[in-house]
Amino acid sequence: MPVNLFPVSRHSGAGKHAGFTLIEVIIGIVVLAISFSVIMRVIIPTQEHSADQIHQVKAAELAQSLLSEITGRAFDQNSDMVGGLVRCDDATATVPVACTNEENFGAEVGEDERSLFNDVDDYHGYSAKVNASGDDLDSSFDTFTLAVAVSYQGNELGLGNDRLAKRIMLTVTTPLGTPMTFTGYKANF
Repeated sequence: MPVNLFPVSRHSGAGKHAGFTLIEVIIGIVVLAISFSVIMRVIIPTQEHSADQIHQVKAAELAQSLLSEITGRAFDQNSDMVGGLVRCDDATATVPVACTNEENFGAEVGEDERSLFNDVDDYHGYSAKVNASGDDLDSSFDTFTLAVAVSYQGNELGLGNDRLAKRIMLTVTTPLGTPMTFTGYKANF
C-alpha cells in the first residue's frame, strides 16, 4: 500500500496563501540594511587599522635607512669630512674651528639636492615625498613623506655641552596620514 508523504490539502478558498506580504518584505529589507550598516562600521576600521600597521613597518624601514644615511655624514661642515681628525669646537686643536651656528643649519650653497649633502645639518628642513626626489624605492613607498629637523642636543645625552651632539628628528608620514617620529644622534667625536 503506497504512503503519501505530501498530502494535498483539499481545502480551497480564500484565507490561506503561501508567501510574504508587502509589509513583511519591506520590514525584512530595513532590518537587513541596518544589520549590514552595523557590520560595515565594525569591519572598515579594522581593515584600515590593519593597513596602517603595514604602513608603520614600512615607515620604520624608511626611517632606519635615512637615519643611517644622515649619521654617515660628517658632524659639521667645518669638521673633517673623512676621518674625524679635525673637529669643530675642539679646544685641543692647534687651529680651533667653530661649528656651524644652529640658525645657519640647512644645505649650503650648491647643495641643492640630497645626494650632495655632506654633513648632518644639511638635512635640517629637508622634506620630500619618497621617490619624488630620486630615492629609487619600490613604488609602494610613493605616498610616504619625509621631514627632517636637526638641532644641537649634547646636554640631552649628558655630554655637558649642547654643541657636542646633534639630534636628528625624522618624521615619516604614512599614506593614511599617520605621522611617525624617529630620533637619532650624531656626536662630535
